[in-house]
Amino acid sequence: MSLNEGDLAPDFELPADGGNTAALQDYRGRKLVLYFYPRDDTPGCTTEAQAFRDASEEFARAGAAILGVSPDTPAKHDRFKAKHGLPFLLGSDEGHSMAQAYGVWVEKRMYGRTYMGIERSTFLIDEESRIARIWRKVRVKGHARAVLDALTGG
Repeated sequence: MSLNEGDLAPDFELPADGGNTAALQDYRGRKLVLYFYPRDDTPGCTTEAQAFRDASEEFARAGAAILGVSPDTPAKHDRFKAKHGLPFLLGSDEGHSMAQAYGVWVEKRMYGRTYMGIERSTFLIDEESRIARIWRKVRVKGHARAVLDALTGG
């Protein structure tokens, strides 16, 4: 099933860093920037997380929370978050059920090898849990700014 802008966001509840949980219902009434990334502490994923971190106050002023999701364990998220000073939750989707629900668990190819993995994607979810905007196959450079511009109309 492919998600489109205007659809209700698939419900989720995941373990997160710091012994927390992250659930869609926690964000009802405010906007959520939900970004999926392949793996903690890899170059592109680190750059993306730092960009969202650096703009996190602007996102907050615009009324949006940020949630990063990858298949990494909560313990790995704890280390990644501490190392880079990330001020938002990181959800752990070890079984890939959330990635599948959002259509971002896809077949990928690298060096002639085919495997399943996360397609770097971002979903802007509105206050009523509807998908307001989708970015698929995200290029990291300038992405956080593009999401913020979409959020603020900038």
